[in-house]
Amino acid sequence: MSTSEAQGSRTAKSGRTKWILVGAAVVVIGAIALDTTVVRIGSDQDLRQQAFDPDVYGQEQFPRIRELIKERAPNAPQLATELAEDKDAAVEKYGTKGGIGAVMPVRLTGVVGEGKSGVYNVAVDGVPEDVTIRVQSGPAINGTDLRDYPGDIAFGEFTNQIEYQNAGAGINRAMAAEALNDLDRDSLSGKTVHVTGTFRLINPKNWLVTPVEFEVEQ
Repeated sequence: MSTSEAQGSRTAKSGRTKWILVGAAVVVIGAIALDTTVVRIGSDQDLRQQAFDPDVYGQEQFPRIRELIKERAPNAPQLATELAEDKDAAVEKYGTKGGIGAVMPVRLTGVVGEGKSGVYNVAVDGVPEDVTIRVQSGPAINGTDLRDYPGDIAFGEFTNQIEYQNAGAGINRAMAAEALNDLDRDSLSGKTVHVTGTFRLINPKNWLVTPVEFEVEQ
């Protein structure tokens, strides 16, 4: 083979190799394109990809949770009677079942007694003496009763357990900002209060109420 023929052969091979590489690159780019979703800024997909903000979530969820509780809450004496007569029936009628205990709505009017760390005993006429009712007044609100009462806020909606817990805390903070912000806790003892809220039915004779509305008679 002459020198010119050898050079021509190498050039042809180089050309074929180049086109093979170009073709492979096109295939790769095409595969990437098929697996890529274009997300428009401000769209629902864009919002899902943003970091979870529990306070924004709480502000969005709390109004509907409050309305659900207000619509379904029986008065405390009525609820205490029904729980004593048939707990399962009362839970079915008013509550939302959960793993640790059903979450129950309640509406009460009573006189505030002793308190500690923002949790006050409230004496309610018509409720048996062996039933203790306590109400959280903040500033720290514990538990996930508000998150769990609707029954449609599920763990599967969140990335992990921490995010799920933070969602409950965000709802609690939204409630406190709206219902407890102007509360004078130092002067509550001896006052008559009107409270609507929820409690987890672990012990039927010991209710720890997380409020969604908290009114103090002047």
